[in-house]
Amino acid sequence: MATVMQIQGWRCYFNSNEGEEPMHVYAQKGQSETKFWLHADQYVAEEDFEHNLTARGRREIRKIVYLHFDEIANAWYDSFGGRRVF
Repeated sequence: MATVMQIQGWRCYFNSNEGEEPMHVYAQKGQSETKFWLHADQYVAEEDFEHNLTARGRREIRKIVYLHFDEIANAWYDSFGGRRVF
């Protein structure tokens, strides 16, 4: 697992064996976890699954993903190849 960032108690990360899948990021805080598919060409983060995520936690992590979208996408490209956002 490659940690992309830690912010407000959330750890955003990739699994190193998932580079063949479309771009995505996992986020974990305490017992809560979620996964977002990232569509860089559309600047869209689509939630794939969640576990023990409250409505507040969902809003919080969605905001973090959008605020750091370019950073996450670039970390994906650095890890798995592809063109960088900036």
